[in-house]
Amino acid sequence: MDKIQILVIGRHPEILQTVIRLVNNNPEWNATGCATDIEAIAAFKLQSFRLVLLGGGIEKESEDILCDTFRSINQQITIIQHYGGGSGLLSAEIYEALQGRIAL
Repeated sequence: MDKIQILVIGRHPEILQTVIRLVNNNPEWNATGCATDIEAIAAFKLQSFRLVLLGGGIEKESEDILCDTFRSINQQITIIQHYGGGSGLLSAEIYEALQGRIAL
């Protein structure tokens, strides 16, 4: 079975690396991390993601641009926000999003 591809976007490098590590702790998931809008959009165009996770520190204007761009490429993409709270909360948010219970 292929891993579920998750694009993680965050402005704080240390936090971004932690979130990537936590996501990748699940053997069914594979996270790709990006710190800038340009990196995130380029990665999204190159790879088929099932979920986009927006971390803290992303300005509202950037969030709107990212969401609009991702949905123009893939209308079915699930996008969620994660502002912290530990690995248990992160996993629960991802599971709920993948089951269609939460999304932006």
